[in-house]
Amino acid sequence: MHVLDLLQSDSLGLTLLWGDEDLLGQEVNGVTATDLEEPGRFLGPGELVLSGLVWWTAGDLAKADRFVSALAAAGATALLAGEETHGKVPDELVAACRAHRVPLVAVPARTSFRAVTEAVYLRQWGDLSRRPTRLFALPENVRGELSGLLEGGAGPAELLDRACAHLGPVACYLLTATGRTVARTPSAPAVPARRPGSVRGGVTLRVETESSPYDAWHLYVPDADAAPPRVLHEIAEVFAQYRDGQARRVAARRAAGQELIGVLSGDGPADPGVLEEALGAAGLPAGGPYRVLVATSGDALAEALGHLGEAARYAVGDSAAVLYEGPGADGDVTGRLRSVWPLLQACGAAVPDASAPDAGADTALRLGVGSSASGAQGLRASLGQARFALAAAGPEAPVRGVEQLDTLAELLAGVPREVRSVFGTRTLGALGEGMLRETLEVFLANNCSWTRTAEALHLHVNTVHYRIERVETLTGRDLSRLDHKLDLYAALRCL
Repeated sequence: MHVLDLLQSDSLGLTLLWGDEDLLGQEVNGVTATDLEEPGRFLGPGELVLSGLVWWTAGDLAKADRFVSALAAAGATALLAGEETHGKVPDELVAACRAHRVPLVAVPARTSFRAVTEAVYLRQWGDLSRRPTRLFALPENVRGELSGLLEGGAGPAELLDRACAHLGPVACYLLTATGRTVARTPSAPAVPARRPGSVRGGVTLRVETESSPYDAWHLYVPDADAAPPRVLHEIAEVFAQYRDGQARRVAARRAAGQELIGVLSGDGPADPGVLEEALGAAGLPAGGPYRVLVATSGDALAEALGHLGEAARYAVGDSAAVLYEGPGADGDVTGRLRSVWPLLQACGAAVPDASAPDAGADTALRLGVGSSASGAQGLRASLGQARFALAAAGPEAPVRGVEQLDTLAELLAGVPREVRSVFGTRTLGALGEGMLRETLEVFLANNCSWTRTAEALHLHVNTVHYRIERVETLTGRDLSRLDHKLDLYAALRCL
């Protein structure tokens, strides 16, 4: 199908804002929805890009140019921009699309991105009214068998196997939004985790049910002609029913996990009996070892832990989790989670849980990992460490393990912002924002060398001596003493 086909759909109400006729005739082979500022590495050639423009800042032409240039570099066929967030598609975005020759289409507020996606895939799979041989759906006996399996509590692997058995040796996958394989047919080889929308070729169909951006499920068939579209839709509906039932079980497990976190978060020493009871209710064995993790999104944390494999045992609450690290557990938990974190970040803008410690107004997806606790009583210490590591995490290191905090700057990053601000202001406030603070920073950065500081600032050495003396007088610190140097260094890092 082509972009022009979508524009001719009266039900969608799309409006072309810019696009040459030859560009509108490009073949479309997929759809990706994103609100990342620079989404290029998550896009593939020939994809339509849907964006609600949450990333947009009014009047910022450079931001619009970066976004559209990333689309052009990735070979996107067009940008479909939603009007709901800002009331209209910004003129700066129109100019950027014209400059980079990326067709731009406005999506009215009444039209959901889901409707656009379905229109693309239905057209991509063929005009069913002209291809009656592909209209058949699941055979009645298969449909009945699947209903019985659902009622009997069958898991995703058995459901997928039975749903696809009548199609022959077809490769079919059930994937999460981060590309984690939930189930695959016997003839389907294992595949690495990657977002379903980034896979080129084949057919990807979302399982329509309530889910977070991180754990949505998709059916993926590498061979687009291996299964009729209506069959795939019916299989997706089976898994929608499964997930509706699963949602109740997941909610019960999350409630037990949150109860465990609540016991660990309480004031005073934890009652061993109460703690062991909470561990048992959450499905974890007594005795440990355990490790606590805290994230800005409990849904993202649950999906990340799913990548540790079926053998991993953990309990997830609203924004924290307890991981059991028994025999055979992967020792480098932080490393494993760090490797899958970009997949979670690519699922969309993360919204932190209100209960996440120190999340504040920060909307970045972050994770803090505490150290291994040898027993139940060590869990409270691991929780405190995980919260501290979460506060120390940032854009350059969104996944931070407390065991990786090995510099003073990283240690200070975990101190609450309000505390850092008071310490920095009290220690350096008398210096103001001018040359004395700059001289101090350069002086410390050059290991208190008078000569190198003078060269870096293009000053005479005597001037540096004078300024440092003024710093010592105003701060009450003696820069010949190591502890006073550390006080001032830490204060600079706190502001």
